Amino acid sequence: QVQLVESGGGLVQAGGSLRLSCAPSGYPFTINAGGWYRQAPGNEREFVARITRGGITNYADVVKGRFTISRDNAKNTVFLHMNSLKPEDTAVYYCNVEGRWVASGRPEYGVWGQGTQVTVSS
Repeated sequence: QVQLVESGGGLVQAGGSLRLSCAPSGYPFTINAGGWYRQAPGNEREFVARITRGGITNYADVVKGRFTISRDNAKNTVFLHMNSLKPEDTAVYYCNVEGRWVASGRPEYGVWGQGTQVTVSS
């Protein structure tokens, strides 16, 4: 089972910025595509952004122009840069990846991180 380590969440004022990171821990695992989802209290989990290994990105309309997803293939890490944060961005943010175990080449799909809380105060 792939373990994803997420970091970078916290409390920020409206208009501020945060950067989330997501990387696998434990046995070597290479991320192919990676993405971020979020879930606010009482709401369903929703898509935020995704990036392919080649760097092709797509975003939810509500974050376009404010959030940027990126990756560092050398560090096998996916980032979410969040600018101009709004109180409605408050949620638990989850990393979701697909990739391959380095040793066996076996693919894994739909791997979730444990989530990191982002709270934006007005």
